Amino acid sequence: MTKQAIRIIATLSVVLLIQSGCTMVRTRQEMGQATPVIKEELVKTSQSWDGKVLPAYPQGQPEITILRINIPAGARLETHHHPVINAGVLTRGQLTVVTTDGKTLYLKAGDPIVEVVNTLHYGTNHGSAPAEIIVFYTGIIGSPITITEER
Repeated sequence: MTKQAIRIIATLSVVLLIQSGCTMVRTRQEMGQATPVIKEELVKTSQSWDGKVLPAYPQGQPEITILRINIPAGARLETHHHPVINAGVLTRGQLTVVTTDGKTLYLKAGDPIVEVVNTLHYGTNHGSAPAEIIVFYTGIIGSPITITEER
């Protein structure tokens, strides 16, 4: 074989090797591998946001309630309390939660909250856009999850 023929064969071999390597580069999806699941723990606690220990769960048949609550800009919720443990995530806007003894929590979109139990409080949206919070209540069948203060 001549030197020129060896160079041509070597060059073609390198080109074929590069091309085959390029076709072997595949995405995880093409290879049947799913994109990895990402978990982020937002909160894990045995206390409400004001630092009080959460009460024991009530006796009876459990009932889970999930609410999406939309609070217009400038709105103030009525003073109320929850006789059950509940937690949520503010998905949009901002919200200020205030207990009647003056403790205050400021929430922005993405923030979790573990609500106070049997403590009078209210929420206010001081923002210029609506706020939205999704709340999970762990009650029992036949019992209220929110009790509004009598005026």
